[in-house]
Amino acid sequence: MNTARLLMERLDSVLKFPVAYAHCDIPCGIYDPHAAQLAAHTVVRMDMLIADVMKGGGTSAEDRNKLIRYVKVKEEHAEIAKHEVTVIWGDYMKPEHAKAIPGLEELVWNTLKSAGKAKQSTDIKDAEALLENVQKFAEAFWKTKSVQTLRAKSFYPTERTFVYPKV
Repeated sequence: MNTARLLMERLDSVLKFPVAYAHCDIPCGIYDPHAAQLAAHTVVRMDMLIADVMKGGGTSAEDRNKLIRYVKVKEEHAEIAKHEVTVIWGDYMKPEHAKAIPGLEELVWNTLKSAGKAKQSTDIKDAEALLENVQKFAEAFWKTKSVQTLRAKSFYPTERTFVYPKV
């Protein structure tokens, strides 16, 4: 056993430190599904760009370079969406949220699975499924804070919607 730990245990046995609990690694209280939505929009956009390159044949060195870069970014952003949802689910959401929002656990599961599917595929429908799941998750998140949401057309090249909190 290391010396610092031994010292703390001895101090605790005498002083009886209260146990502290935190809802996350750094209890900052700042959670927002915005980054997950941006990542999902990026996945949609990369699939759009991949389709554009493939329409032209995609065989030149320049096209292959574009494809490699688009796939890399698409996979990174699908993973970002997964990570952001996982952090909110694991660090913010509580059992009472799951009780108050029917289907929340299944929605999280579907969102994570759709991120994996979007990584594996270049089918725009898979990217759109990820975006839709992330948006439903964003709506559920804001509902836990009693904040209404709206879906508005984004200003991104995807021309899909974005979930915003009404504040």
